[in-house]
Amino acid sequence: MTRKVSILGSTGSIGCSTVGLIERKPDTFDVVALTGGRNVTRLAKQARALGAEIAVTAFDDCLEPLRDALSGTGIEVAAGEMALCEAAGRPADWVMSAIVGAAGLPPGLKALEQGTTLALANKESLVTAGSLLKSTAAGSGARILPVDSEHSAVFQGLVGEDIETVERVIITASGGAFRDWPMEKLASATLAEASSHPNWDMGKRITIDSASMFNKALEIIETHEFFNIDPDKIEVILHPESLIHALVGFCDGALMAHVGPHDMRHAIGYALNWPERDHLPVERLNLAEIGQFTFHEPDDERYPALAQARWVMEEGGLAGAVFNAAKERALDGFIEERIGFLDMAAVVADVIEIMSGEGLGLAAITLDSVQQADETARMRAGESILRRQR
Repeated sequence: MTRKVSILGSTGSIGCSTVGLIERKPDTFDVVALTGGRNVTRLAKQARALGAEIAVTAFDDCLEPLRDALSGTGIEVAAGEMALCEAAGRPADWVMSAIVGAAGLPPGLKALEQGTTLALANKESLVTAGSLLKSTAAGSGARILPVDSEHSAVFQGLVGEDIETVERVIITASGGAFRDWPMEKLASATLAEASSHPNWDMGKRITIDSASMFNKALEIIETHEFFNIDPDKIEVILHPESLIHALVGFCDGALMAHVGPHDMRHAIGYALNWPERDHLPVERLNLAEIGQFTFHEPDDERYPALAQARWVMEEGGLAGAVFNAAKERALDGFIEERIGFLDMAAVVADVIEIMSGEGLGLAAITLDSVQQADETARMRAGESILRRQR
């Protein structure tokens, strides 16, 4: 029996890995929708290879090139935010949510409304609107499965366990491109230097977020939201090898560690085949060759994003939407080379300081309220960038 699947964000790193796994078993999956951004050549190639019902680009000006690329195939073509949501809402058994950033929230919600299993690689959805995502899933009978390697590791570590016995959850972090740099050098870090990860092959934005630890800050919040773990039970530890993805500690002192290679197909494949396991084309680790695992406490001065994540969890409400929007806008400023590497955390701090007294924790979480908070935070982050611009 085949399963109907859709991939939101199919042209990105996670999306391409998902496409690759589905291509290995063409008789197992029927592809409903593929969505992407400006890489219409890749999107069209994927749609042809998988026989998708519809291919959607997020950008209206990419519609004609996509239509030309799929001419004669019978594959539907559409563009724009409304088209993304319509495609996400088409009946499917399993939907990968791999659109980067806050833009992934509306399509993810549409998928959940039709009762699907949502494989969530878009961590921003839980950070900005965790309660809304979970209530939508509960209302339709949908299920959310984690795809971040850390949260997949925690999810797997909890199989057969009582969540009440969990004493701690430890999320590991590589430390990113600058983990061995002296602090005084970080202010002069370039875009090219921040865009190269020592372990993982990821997109530019996620790689930079790894260097600043904003990626890990989002993952702390995501852990709290996804597993309903108290913030004071969530820890972060630097693990340069990036082979232990997370650990779950229990009340009897036991620690369950998930160990695997630097390959997102592990977590994607687990979500794709859940509740079963299936053979995956990933490296089998040779522990004797690895020799040792090392760990270090993260430096709060080097990684202020971690403390900012604690503020989000303490504040609650719309704080996650504000934090993520400010972070995304600050990242834009760094990529545009308008501000320096360390200025990103300073911009987010500026927005937090301005908006923390605006009753964020008491606000109702709706798609409209999240998008309004997002818009306001981006505007204020833009003002901060102007003040700090080089």
